[in-house]
Amino acid sequence: MNYGEIKKTDIADGIGVRVSLFVSGCTHHCKNCFNESTWDFNYGKPYTRETEKEILAALKPTYITGLTLLGGEPFEPSNQRELIKLLKKVRDEMPDKTVWCYSGYTYEELTGKSRAVCEYTDEMLSMIDVLVDGEFVEEKKDIRLKFCGSSNQRIIDIKKTCKSGNIVLWKDEL
Repeated sequence: MNYGEIKKTDIADGIGVRVSLFVSGCTHHCKNCFNESTWDFNYGKPYTRETEKEILAALKPTYITGLTLLGGEPFEPSNQRELIKLLKKVRDEMPDKTVWCYSGYTYEELTGKSRAVCEYTDEMLSMIDVLVDGEFVEEKKDIRLKFCGSSNQRIIDIKKTCKSGNIVLWKDEL
């Protein structure tokens, strides 16, 4: 897996101050995507053990609320194979940190039958607190939306959704 960027103090991609990992590789190719360079699976730098250590170290300060995964597409199967290892370490070492993930796949696609589903998908979803799902749709772009680019995207509370069996939208409680 390659990655395009690590932001160590991101305030745009989830609640609080976050560490954000922009993975490379995306097959959605949304029109006017904000991060088109990350469509290429070979874009950026190789994700290594050193990269993982850098992310884990950046997450340690108490002012860091959590980790955000975006890209590119975190749920491309080749990306899931690497991200699952990082998520396990984050959950083991820093269970108080929240994990947000942005995906062009819908929750239904990730829990049903789509090309994104692989042997890691269910476990990866179980380690995510909030999923911003759905492709960016230029015709539905709305700059007034918080944490979304277009009105078709949803901000899903994954823990509550898994518990209830129905999609529960995340509510900003700050």
